[in-house]
Amino acid sequence: MILQAKQLELVPHEPDPTNRRTQGGISTADVVMSAFTGGNADIFPQILDLHVPDGARIADVTYGTGVFWKNVDLSRYELIFSDIATGVDCRALPYASESLDVVVLDPPYMEGLLRPNKEHKAGSGVYSAFREYYSNGDEASTGPKWHAAVSDLYYKAGAEAFRVLKDSGIIIVKCQDEVSANRQWLTHVEIINHYETLGFYTKDLFVVVRLNKAGISRLKKQVHARKNHSYFLVFVKIPKGKKRSSMRG
Repeated sequence: MILQAKQLELVPHEPDPTNRRTQGGISTADVVMSAFTGGNADIFPQILDLHVPDGARIADVTYGTGVFWKNVDLSRYELIFSDIATGVDCRALPYASESLDVVVLDPPYMEGLLRPNKEHKAGSGVYSAFREYYSNGDEASTGPKWHAAVSDLYYKAGAEAFRVLKDSGIIIVKCQDEVSANRQWLTHVEIINHYETLGFYTKDLFVVVRLNKAGISRLKKQVHARKNHSYFLVFVKIPKGKKRSSMRG
């Protein structure tokens, strides 16, 4: 017996509408960028908007004159501020472990402010406020010198921030590379590498280019580019039991 095959009518497959992926979001150029030309007071609020939720408990441990906060709506956060002038060292904070959501750190990134001999210390004249707020004047002469003093300060302050931050807490670090003892030091790279050994995840980096042109006194021969940019680094404290590779966002 010969069976006659029936011609099959192919019906296009209709996908289940409940399984469709919907593209979200909007098209816009109004986003926070990674590089700015301007002042810290203009840029810092954008960093907070991107990385810090409303209601966060924030400790600015190198507050100084409060430049970062001049354009910030302080009603959105619980701000605790301190510095050397108020008797609080960023390397030995008076806060309980895992009690803060955010730490803001902006210590001296010029080794000249950390010299033990006051006659050799930078920050005179119009820059004397830097000495008052950021350099306590009793840096041990037996401690690290030159650029190593800068790195040591950032490292110890980072370890203390890790202690006081909650899991997934944020530390926002301001820094600048420098030339010390006629050698180039990429401070932001050093900080990133060290903080990741502490247990932080490097979430973001912002480049800040100053508006005015930096001058040099007693220039004989220029051998390095004059620094006219600095950085904001954003780190997240990796929760206990979580791997760095699992961090998202």
